[in-house]
Amino acid sequence: MTYLGIDLGTSSLKAILISEDQRVLAEHSVPLTVSRPHAGWSEQDPAQWMEATQTAIRAIGATADMSGVRGIGMSGHMHGATLIDASGEVLRPCILWNDTRSATEAAALDNNPEFRALTGNIVFPGFTAPKVAWVRNNEPGLFGKIAKVLLPKDYLRFVLTGDYVAEMSDAAGTSWLDVDKRDWSDELLTATGLTRDHMPRLVEGSEVSGMLRDDLAQAWGLPKGVVIAGGGGDNAASAIGVGVVKKGDAFVSLGTSGVLFAASDAYQPDAASAVHTFCHAVPDTWHQMGVILAATDALQWLSRLTGQTAAELTADLGALQAPSQTLFLPYLGGERTPHNNAAMRGQFLHLDHATDAKQAARAVLEGVAFAFADCQAALRSTGTEIDGALAMGGGAKSEYWLHVIATTLGIPLRVPEAGDFGAALGAARLGMMAATGAGVEIATMPPIAKTIDPDTRLQSAFAQAHDRYRTAYKVLKDI
Repeated sequence: MTYLGIDLGTSSLKAILISEDQRVLAEHSVPLTVSRPHAGWSEQDPAQWMEATQTAIRAIGATADMSGVRGIGMSGHMHGATLIDASGEVLRPCILWNDTRSATEAAALDNNPEFRALTGNIVFPGFTAPKVAWVRNNEPGLFGKIAKVLLPKDYLRFVLTGDYVAEMSDAAGTSWLDVDKRDWSDELLTATGLTRDHMPRLVEGSEVSGMLRDDLAQAWGLPKGVVIAGGGGDNAASAIGVGVVKKGDAFVSLGTSGVLFAASDAYQPDAASAVHTFCHAVPDTWHQMGVILAATDALQWLSRLTGQTAAELTADLGALQAPSQTLFLPYLGGERTPHNNAAMRGQFLHLDHATDAKQAARAVLEGVAFAFADCQAALRSTGTEIDGALAMGGGAKSEYWLHVIATTLGIPLRVPEAGDFGAALGAARLGMMAATGAGVEIATMPPIAKTIDPDTRLQSAFAQAHDRYRTAYKVLKDI
């Protein structure tokens, strides 16, 4: 038997096929495009998602036998508002996680104490509920046609199965879920002009959510009766993919955005810290995240500015150096943890004639690490201690960056041997759980290629630079 994992990312869709012993048999990625029609807007055409899925699965089918597929799992970028009418048609482009147009609506909802009390989280502009509130205020004719609000991967599930279903980890990022009870909140839905009828039904990520349509199974060379698991939001699925499922397990993800993720066996929110407290993708488990909006995105920004690729900027940086006077605040599109500040923007400070592209690159890597340190402090304020973490995402290919982060956070970072299959592998594992009844015991940690330890000689210098970084934010945030 084999299992498919589909990871709907912001910039690409990745599909992988794994065997019963979880070896990756085949994989394929398809690029996706994002539209930014106005400042602070970020949208995507949902039609791309199914087209990319078709392309990826057919590519895998050209190199691997698909007749043994028994389960499919899905992960996806969270918080997106995909609005569906009564006939199942998409009403407008999906408003993505990094869209900040609904800052006013988010603040208004957050002023209602029920939201923090029931969701355990601040209502961030990137979450789904304020986006739909924005549509209600700015596109009222369209709002009146909404029959269902779906998260991105759950729209893809609808196309694959014909059923409206969501799961707990993704739903926890909408601002409509009672995260402790793992159920939609009628009170919070009412506050945004919706009812439970507008929501998909809920399952756990490891449960069966539906069956793949027979016509798609036939077209793709799959057997009839393939089950589709609930799946997970991208970070929860990544955690399943690397075995971060128990209290004390953690990872640092250096993707477009950055995440410091810790699994928990209890619901322990502290909304004021701007830490995300969400359901995990498996039952009776939660997780906490510190989230920064620009990680590798900050390096890509510098790449566009300098005309050098990110690889060129981070190559030949040599041994770890103490931070210079140059500071970079990576708030290119606002920030989540710990500031909840959609208006803040990035800053370069203490530039001089000697500042070159390499020094600027070091400052960007350091600035992202300092943002992670702010997340670490926020998590610690809730009682969550992280003694070590797996390093994941495209940015983890830079060993210099990992040394910066390990030294700044004061914890060892473990680098997996395998490629970057985290969320797609987690999705496939959830598909295996749904198809076979297996539990979290199959979500094992990967073999470790190396461990990056903090450089104790430079920790004081990095701590001092982090203090300057925090002071800079306090001075500049109201300018």
